[in-house]
Amino acid sequence: MYSHFESEQQTQFTADQPESSTTIDGCTDLLFLHTEGKPRIDTGEKSHTIEEMARLDRLNLIGEMAASIGHEVRNPMTTVRGFLQMLRAKKELASFASHFDLMVEELDRANSIISEFLSIAKNKPSNQSAGRLDAVVDILMPMLDAGALMAGTTVIFKGGPVPPILMAERDIRQLILNLVRNASEVTPHGGQVSIRTYVEAGRVVLSIADQGPGIAPEVQHKLGTAFFTTKEKGTGIGLAVCRHIVERHHADLAFQTGPQGTTFYVLFPMAETNDR
Repeated sequence: MYSHFESEQQTQFTADQPESSTTIDGCTDLLFLHTEGKPRIDTGEKSHTIEEMARLDRLNLIGEMAASIGHEVRNPMTTVRGFLQMLRAKKELASFASHFDLMVEELDRANSIISEFLSIAKNKPSNQSAGRLDAVVDILMPMLDAGALMAGTTVIFKGGPVPPILMAERDIRQLILNLVRNASEVTPHGGQVSIRTYVEAGRVVLSIADQGPGIAPEVQHKLGTAFFTTKEKGTGIGLAVCRHIVERHHADLAFQTGPQGTTFYVLFPMAETNDR
């Protein structure tokens, strides 16, 4: 499956539109992920502060766990992986090649889980510089195409040049990869995942839409909560990592969902209006 690039007209909105009535892509019923992943509800400053402190405590605990075991676990995993690859190359063990491949894949998955824990626990300010979202998506498209091919879907980038934002490019890459991977996993075989970059409501918008069955109402309030997952082999870390990255960029993460699919929106302030 191969992607293609489609240019589209930029829509201009007034920058002073209040968030409570933000209209993005013609949608007025967006749900914004906030503390612990819950759709944003105004519960007062004191309540918000208490919830945020509780969330940070949990993140600190994850950080301590990840930092203490990450190095100690990864070193022996690397050694084991190397020996498995060496054994797989032996002719007399060729009949066990699929077994070795499976073991290497599981080691790589474990390493990926450790990386996700380290990412969500990262609370140091990231080094940010002006950059364009569309340029980052362009760089990632070969990787996204490869992932889509394995999932039996197609990734299409619809958009054009957008104004720069202050970004940590490595974090933005991780954000896009996570959201597109989630979208591909719920999109039926032969379906399409659409990525768009555009300007609306005075902000630079990244949207990623799938063609899945939508998100059940009873789990929507749990989205972005660390360790919550509906996947059989999920860790519940991917979307929590996305939310953490979005927060570090002073952006907002929102979604709209229905029977025809789900669209996630990340709304970034433009570089010239960012206070940092």
